[in-house]
Amino acid sequence: MRVLLAGATGVIGRELLPLLRKADHHVTALVRGPAPDLEADAVVAADLLDAPAVAAAVAAARPEVIVHQVTALRPVSGDTRWEVFERTAEVRRVGTANLVRAAQAAGVRRFVAQSIAFAAAPVGDPVLGEDAPLYLDAPDATWATTVQAVADLERTVLQAGELAPIVLRYGSLYGQHTVYDANGTIGQAVHLGRLPLVGDGAGLTSFVHVRDAALAAVLAVEHAATGVFNIVDNEPSPAHAWLPGYANLLNAPEPKRIPLELGERLLGWYGAFQQTRQRGADNAKARDQLGWQPTVPSWQAGVCLP
Repeated sequence: MRVLLAGATGVIGRELLPLLRKADHHVTALVRGPAPDLEADAVVAADLLDAPAVAAAVAAARPEVIVHQVTALRPVSGDTRWEVFERTAEVRRVGTANLVRAAQAAGVRRFVAQSIAFAAAPVGDPVLGEDAPLYLDAPDATWATTVQAVADLERTVLQAGELAPIVLRYGSLYGQHTVYDANGTIGQAVHLGRLPLVGDGAGLTSFVHVRDAALAAVLAVEHAATGVFNIVDNEPSPAHAWLPGYANLLNAPEPKRIPLELGERLLGWYGAFQQTRQRGADNAKARDQLGWQPTVPSWQAGVCLP
């Protein structure tokens, strides 16, 4: 099939591109700027926030399937944390709408979109399925903006029923080039003993190896399923387990324990929330309906893999 991969230079996109080509798809990479090292069948350029450029790029690529993996989480020099998240929120809201409209105009018959599996409100069971409510009323403005943008992205995609839409909610990505890579921001913070354990550390994180995330996207391109699917590993892990365990794997100092109020000041609201109140995500729907399962079942088995 002819596939347009938006976000081909991102963490997942670079894993996904060769997998799609290996599966005998013709892959056109949609990028914002020069990307000479991409081994795609074709390359088109457009900023997702520029609707006419997106429409022209999609028309030129003539895809049967669009895979939307675009974020703006890669910081630019001088960016504040708020600017990074606000820019990504705009891409999710406006950029997704532009790409969906272009897909509809071009007669695309399948649309695969990236979302996140850790935007659920902290209510109910410790591990939640896809029907759990999103945390739209989070007390932190940055996180509330992020979750609202996620909700907007998912609604925009799912309302385009003629595109046979599917939304993949990825867990916290680890593996090469992610923040949990030993050289990533979290990996380095743990290595240097600068990521403390907050409160009781009972908050759950559902991880997924970046290659498993890419494999899920390949499957979504070829599968008939529609709707929302959590793409996470089998073992949601509390912070009091994964953070000291990760430090041990890196031969790093044992994380210091600090109270919640200090954690919010040092790590920001979301950093403390992740470690204390965040819910895990259930992958049963993806396993049963999409036929996906992680090749790396838990972070302990894969955090040091390339």
